Amino acid sequence: MSNRAELLRRIIAEGRRNYAACTLLNQALADRLGLHSTDLQCLSLLDLGEGEPLSTGEIARMTGLTPGSATRLVDRLERAGLVVRCADPGDRRRTMVVPIPESLDGVTRAWETSGRALTEVLDDFTDDELAVIGSYLRRSAQVGKEQAVRVAGEESIPGGG
Repeated sequence: MSNRAELLRRIIAEGRRNYAACTLLNQALADRLGLHSTDLQCLSLLDLGEGEPLSTGEIARMTGLTPGSATRLVDRLERAGLVVRCADPGDRRRTMVVPIPESLDGVTRAWETSGRALTEVLDDFTDDELAVIGSYLRRSAQVGKEQAVRVAGEESIPGGG
């Protein structure tokens, strides 16, 4: 096997390990906050959207949930006092989901310790290396979204039963 092929194999394997570790962290943080892990991810995505409201349909697409499941997710977040629904000023038929800023404070604090630990790991890299890492993460996230759509459209996964 060529050196490049071996490096690519190792990167893919480490990516899978990274995803598994992030999934475990997400679940632990959700448990700590008394949330479902998908609810925490939705709040994180709302937070990353810099306060921009999202429709329930957009939340469904971003989380991979069905529209009905996304509606139930928003119902839970609203009952917990984490988001509010409001009419879309551009289309009154559409409802937007707006995070309550104070509610995101708890989510942000929950991620802070993990974020500091990750920053310590990143301190060892040069600015050029950080740019490559950022590019890789953006591009791999896009591939992940595309592959999720592809897999969701398949009738079965080969070897998966």
